Amino acid sequence: MSLIETISGDSPLVLGLPHTGTDIPSDCMARLNETGRAMADTDWNIDRLYADLNADVTSVRTTIHRYVIDANRAPTGESLYPGQNTTGLCPLTDFDGVSLYLEGQEPDAAEIERRRDSYHAPYHRAIAAELDRVRAKHGFAILYDCHSIRSRIPFLFDGTLPDFNIGTNFGSSCDPDIAQAVVRVCAAADGYSSVLNGRFKGGWTTRHYGRPADGIHAIQMELAQSTYMHKSPPWAFDETRAARLRPHLKTILDILSDWRPQ
Repeated sequence: MSLIETISGDSPLVLGLPHTGTDIPSDCMARLNETGRAMADTDWNIDRLYADLNADVTSVRTTIHRYVIDANRAPTGESLYPGQNTTGLCPLTDFDGVSLYLEGQEPDAAEIERRRDSYHAPYHRAIAAELDRVRAKHGFAILYDCHSIRSRIPFLFDGTLPDFNIGTNFGSSCDPDIAQAVVRVCAAADGYSSVLNGRFKGGWTTRHYGRPADGIHAIQMELAQSTYMHKSPPWAFDETRAARLRPHLKTILDILSDWRPQ
């Protein structure tokens, strides 16, 4: 099983893909109940959606499913959204609050640490290595973290999520010019809605790597899955919707690839 898939490009832009993997090791699979095995909270088809939009960007993808361990959560386990419903480093429930594990089979502290060391750490070593590589080449790097989610999940948020959800941890994770460039593209996209630092302000990846003063900028894009795929099993890619969305994503990647600090 290949844990990490890295494609190295020449531009300053690195795409992170922490939630598209569907691999669950057999020992973990044996612990999951029917809900866990359904893997409903996968960022389905996001790697396909972004594929080939810009040949110069780098991408780093883990093949491990987020139910094994969530590569976009703090390795120490603290909540990204204190006081709000969310899922953790080794999720015990899905996004609807339903248990993922057979009774008595939830991972203990030792199992969580084993998974962190085996799956979470290698992904972030790969991300860090690619950011260091492109920063050495260009003097800076931009991490664009690719995500998607169902647009209606009452357990996590009220109402309907906008189509483009841009996260910069309240502006701290990247140069404001980067954020505004992405905001402008999304706002101009006819027929789509967007928000900056709404329900999703950037996960651990964005918050951890986003250090503009050190030449590393990070921004998260959480797309509503209704913009490019069917919203129920088997979570099929919708070619028509995706074809309408992809030009806007390409514009974002092209702008970020060409961006330079002032």
